Amino acid sequence: MFKNLSPGAIGIRNYSLPQAIELAQKTGFEGIDFDIREAAALADQQGIDHVRRLFEQAGVRPGCWGLPVAWNKDEAQWRQDLQELPQLAALGRDLGCLRTAIWVPPNSSERSFDENFKWHVARFQPVAEILKVHNCRLGLEFIGPQTLRPPDKHAFIYNLEGMMELIEAIGTGNLGLLLDAWHLYTSGGSLDDLDKLSAKDIVTVHVNDAPLGLTTEAYIDHDRRLPMETGVIDLPRFMQKLAQMNYDGPVTPEPFSQRVNAIEDPIEAAQLTADHMNRLWEASGLSI
Repeated sequence: MFKNLSPGAIGIRNYSLPQAIELAQKTGFEGIDFDIREAAALADQQGIDHVRRLFEQAGVRPGCWGLPVAWNKDEAQWRQDLQELPQLAALGRDLGCLRTAIWVPPNSSERSFDENFKWHVARFQPVAEILKVHNCRLGLEFIGPQTLRPPDKHAFIYNLEGMMELIEAIGTGNLGLLLDAWHLYTSGGSLDDLDKLSAKDIVTVHVNDAPLGLTTEAYIDHDRRLPMETGVIDLPRFMQKLAQMNYDGPVTPEPFSQRVNAIEDPIEAAQLTADHMNRLWEASGLSI
């Protein structure tokens, strides 16, 4: 496992790929999440070797790229993105980054659960098949907070078990979880649920802590805490479970923290986040 930075997750906006790589290098992150379309534009301008050197010279890994497909938009946009995906997936492969991921909304205004399940299978299967040609894996993230399943909408998948059923139904063999400790906790899941998984079931990992003093029903998705900030979520045990299954991918903090977002200096924000990640590594018995 390695500590991975997503600048946008800590309130750092409009950072270019070179800037993000430099920020990770300066603050001790071993990898970054990045925009594959931005990497493709840079490769078109200056060559793929230039993009590789940006990572290699900084000693920073390409951790995971966001799925560049508007899979939940209108069919025309989805099909257009499918046409562009092979070239982007090939670039991810050539950069040594075989992981991409996306989150799945836990509700629908339009479709019942069964309709929505079939629709997701139909939308994700072609995506996964293209990715598979280029040895890339797709991580799907379930979204846990109960506040995102209001009574006026159709509830959809919001927990680990449900997402694994969707992954099995898609059936291409190159899907797994974007596993977020926050969503496992707020969905009412247990760390024991991880005993049902192996490393091949996990594409990438997010870690966050939760606010103090709230019931499960009250958690708001964009009000989280830095890893190890409150201790509400047993992150050391979460990490130990991952280590026991030999998960070797990126672990990314995604605190959506007003405290962190308010820090104007990107280096200060990233360093604070890195310090919390180091505390997590130490508490989990992992080598920093």
